[in-house]
Amino acid sequence: MMELRLKKSLFYFMTALAFGAVSQLAIAEEGLRIGFVNIPKILDNAPQAKGADSRLKQEFTSRESKVSKAKEELRRLEEKLRKEEETMSQAEANKLTQDIRTKRRDLERELDVFREDFSIRRSDEINKLQKDILTAINALAKEEGYDLVVGEGVVYANSRVDITDKILARLQGE
Repeated sequence: MMELRLKKSLFYFMTALAFGAVSQLAIAEEGLRIGFVNIPKILDNAPQAKGADSRLKQEFTSRESKVSKAKEELRRLEEKLRKEEETMSQAEANKLTQDIRTKRRDLERELDVFREDFSIRRSDEINKLQKDILTAINALAKEEGYDLVVGEGVVYANSRVDITDKILARLQGE
């Protein structure tokens, strides 16, 4: 019984191996064309990525400045309380402490909203950039007859198959 299972398993293995060898020969005869795209290089050098970065900076610089001013104001009030608490009346110290708590809460709320808004906009820009990159890769692959184009997760790619510069040129032309 065990011997029969072993023979069947061996038969299936040998059949699969034979099909694999035949398909490898067919691929070798046809000349499988593979391309590699260095995605981090594209993200660093594509004009669309630089444009997205500048749009985000332009959109969020004033809000970031406002948050920085609020942080500085809070730090100034905390410093005042630390230095002058001994000479203040109890009512003044309590009022300043309450003011600090209120400003800290407002600042934390503002920071949360800022981070969330920035994250959403950044995701929007990244999604648009990914679509542009994917469109450029697909168009180039079809035009130049690539059978397979790989990107992330590649451990090694010979410069012969690296089409990153072609993709960058295409993105710069858009």
